[in-house]
Amino acid sequence: MDSGLNSVNHGDDGAGLPVILLVEDNPDDVLLARRAVKKAALPVAMQVADDGDEAVAYLGGSGRFGERSLYPLPALILLDLKLPRRPGLEVLRWVRSRPELNTTPVVVLTSSSEDEDIQQAYALGANSYLQKPVAFNGLVQLLGVLDLYWLKNNLTVPPARH
Repeated sequence: MDSGLNSVNHGDDGAGLPVILLVEDNPDDVLLARRAVKKAALPVAMQVADDGDEAVAYLGGSGRFGERSLYPLPALILLDLKLPRRPGLEVLRWVRSRPELNTTPVVVLTSSSEDEDIQQAYALGANSYLQKPVAFNGLVQLLGVLDLYWLKNNLTVPPARH
């Protein structure tokens, strides 16, 4: 597994584009998400954390993620639940405990349709809970809708500076 954070953007270095943090440990799902962002021509920079601890380090700006010009806070977090090192629900709990992240939309994007997972995710502050589409075109469509809703139409306050 790649332990480094990876980014995807279109046309330039991503400066000025909204950042989506994809927290996903499955390299096939990461590849599909990257391809779907490209196919949907979404004007975003995508950062990928491949486990829960890396997501927390990125979001907390700790260690190598301390330079916010290189690792900006995301406008949207797409969070898988079944992650190594720190489960997705624990990442969500941590995110919601941080004042600088409490208005950042977190969309759980997972293969789990277990009622307990859904209930826990919403109880911990998830903004939405979506099951991963099986087909690639479904993922392209889903990411387009997420972009339209969360990044273009939804009004939020900027993240607090710390």
